[in-house]
Order: sequence, then structure tokens, then C-alpha cells
Amino acid sequence: MKTAVILFNLGGPDKLENVKPFLFNLFKDKAILSVPALIRYPLAWLISSSREKEAKHIYAQIGGGSPLLPNTLAQAEALEKKLGDGFKVFTAMRYWHPFAKDVAGQVKEYAPDKVIYLPLYPQFSTTTTRSSFQDFEKYFPHDDVRKVCCYPTQDGLVRAYADLIKPIYEKVKMESGKHPRILFSAHGLPEKTILAGDPYQWQVQATTKAVVAALNIENLDWKNTYQSRVGPLKWIEPYTDAEIEKAGAENIPLVIVPIAFVSEHSETLYEIEQQYRALAKEKGVPVFARVPAVATHPMFIDGLAALVHGAEGACKKICPNQFTQCARN
Repeated sequence: MKTAVILFNLGGPDKLENVKPFLFNLFKDKAILSVPALIRYPLAWLISSSREKEAKHIYAQIGGGSPLLPNTLAQAEALEKKLGDGFKVFTAMRYWHPFAKDVAGQVKEYAPDKVIYLPLYPQFSTTTTRSSFQDFEKYFPHDDVRKVCCYPTQDGLVRAYADLIKPIYEKVKMESGKHPRILFSAHGLPEKTILAGDPYQWQVQATTKAVVAALNIENLDWKNTYQSRVGPLKWIEPYTDAEIEKAGAENIPLVIVPIAFVSEHSETLYEIEQQYRALAKEKGVPVFARVPAVATHPMFIDGLAALVHGAEGACKKICPNQFTQCARN
């Protein structure tokens, strides 16, 4: 029996000349811009044109392109090795190559008996997981598909984070002579998306609480924060940059954890590592450290494998009833 596992991720431009088409693909998605297509497409072109220069600068600072695809391929390779015979892991990106249409063709050629959708977004959102699933389903109708909706408190994910955080926390504590504050930073969303019933923020908080429990550090100072906000809309708070400024005013060392990013990309390598590090220095934060993404950490890969094996059963609803956009409702 053959099982195909589809890993879903955002994708990113592999070189600078592909930045604008990547941005256009992002903003033409109705999950990102919820306006009619006749308006959305020209608006996506306008936004991608206006942001092209800044985005190219960002990607130039991290090697000339996004590391997301090579990181995801490494995760796919590690997972396939862990799963063993009878499993083949495919990678489908939402806004840049390899696109769902192309990957669906590869899966059809493999002719699996079972198919499992496994997003590399631990926390469900309509803007990520649902958009990726719906995109793939257009090209791959199949009678036996199991979907891993989300896994914010999955044991392997939580233990991998804790394992990465502990030595960095202790190092900052030693260097500064103080107990550091941990900012668990996640990509933000417009507040209206959450108010419409998207469970993302609640699930981010659930991940953080599970990691804090796993760290088992007495009187740990920590906060959930959100980064990457753009545009005029109100986004979910507190903002990571504002909390960095606050820590500087309080003379508190910081450890930043990318709690919703399982692979390195522009938000971790540029926004956190470069912009936030510079901000921390400017605002007087005594020591600043960034925890890497879980990537191919063995505990995380073990967790993904457990999710694949657990996908045989029915999905267990974990979100409270007010989250009407949860895929498990």
C-alpha cells in the first residue's frame, strides 16, 4: 500500500527577479484580499508593484532569495526517511514553485492508495492552511484524503521548541546576569480576520503555553507577540517591535522565539535577526538572542511522523465553538 504525504507551505521567490510575481500571487489570493476578483487582481498588481523594491532589498539581505523551499525540502526528506517504506512525501507551495497544479500531477503519477495533507503551519488559519488545501483540491480530487488541520500543541513540536530555547535562554541569562524575557513572536493577522472566527491567535497562544510548560522554568517572564503587520488595518497585538522597545526601557534581556514559523524565511532571518536586533540595540536591550526555527529538529520530525500515522482516525476538534472558521467545525 502506498501513501502520499503532501507538505504545504507558503513558498517564496527563489531569486530577486521573481519577487514581484511572488507578491502578485500572494495578494491575488482571496484569502489574503477578500474583495471581488475584478478588483483583487488589479489591486494585487498595484500592491506587488509598490512593494517590489522593499521586498527585493529584504531578500537581497538574506542571500538573494527565500530559503523556504530548500528548508521545506529538507523537512520532507527527513520525514520520508522517518516514515520508511510505503510513504512518499511531496512538497506543495502556495505562492511560488512548486505550485499545487504541478505537485498534484506528480502525486497522480505516484498513484497512492492514501493521501495525507500535512501543513507546515502548526496553527490553522483561513489565510494559510485553508487556502493551501483549497488550492490543491482544485487539481487533486481523491477518494481517500486525510487532512491534518492543525497541531498547535503536538508533543514533538512543543519539545523541539523547548529543546532549542533552553540553551539560548541560559546563555542570555549568563551574559546579562538577569533573567531574560521570552517573546514568542508569530506572524500577525488583521484583527478583523480573528473577529470573523479564525482560530489562529488562540492556537498560537495554545502553542506558547505548552512550550512554557515544557520549559519548566520558575517564574518565567514571557509574552505572545505579533510581527509583520502591513497596511492601514488594525492588526492583532501586542506588536513584537513595541515589546522590544518596552524591554529596552526596562533594561530586560530578550530571547525571541518564532513560535509560528517552522522554517527559516524572511520573517526570521531579516525581520527578527536584522531589524529587531538593530531595534533592540537602539533601545538599550542588554542582550538580544533569536531562537532558530524548529526546521529538521528530530523531535519535530518525529512529531510530523506521529501526525501522519494519527491521520487514520477522525480529526479531533480542539478549538472552542466561537472559532467558526476552524476547519474542524
